Amino acid sequence: MKSHFFALVSRMRHIYRWGLMRNTQLENVQEHSLMVAQIAHALAVIRRDVFGGEASPDRCASLAMYHDATEIFTGDLPTPIKYMNRDITTAYKAVEEGARARLLAMLPAELRGSYSELLSPDESSGDWRLVKAADRLSAYIKCVEEKKAGNTEFLSAADGILSSIDALELPEAGYFMEHFMQSFELSLDEQDI
Repeated sequence: MKSHFFALVSRMRHIYRWGLMRNTQLENVQEHSLMVAQIAHALAVIRRDVFGGEASPDRCASLAMYHDATEIFTGDLPTPIKYMNRDITTAYKAVEEGARARLLAMLPAELRGSYSELLSPDESSGDWRLVKAADRLSAYIKCVEEKKAGNTEFLSAADGILSSIDALELPEAGYFMEHFMQSFELSLDEQDI
């Protein structure tokens, strides 16, 4: 069986985020997924090494790499639309589930079990909570970078995303904000490299 799975996954680079916003720098889903994977890995390391908790950095990074893979079929539906009302949210979740099933069906049977865990993770797991926090942190970083470039369009988005990060009540996210976030506001020269 020839599989189109990875050829399709590579097309995440053609799907742009923040479709309702004016962007100074476009961000595609593949770039976003790498940033989320890096942050999720860091959050898991922080949980394990700073707070003494249980987390798998490698698993978090892997989950994050595929967390938006369904957008190959659905595109990036803007958050305000996705959560506009219960009917839209329910319908979109059904479309996402169909996209997951379609992606999994493209894999050779012997690989489906491993990728099923990445494409349809246990959303109650601690690792998944870290990935969702990383997703929020990545969105906040995008807002910070847009604000730094003089784009005021992201001001209210930044406030809303920051509130959503605080609402997670994850000490790992707080640690990341305290130790790493300020650098995103600085120019390269200001980072003392």
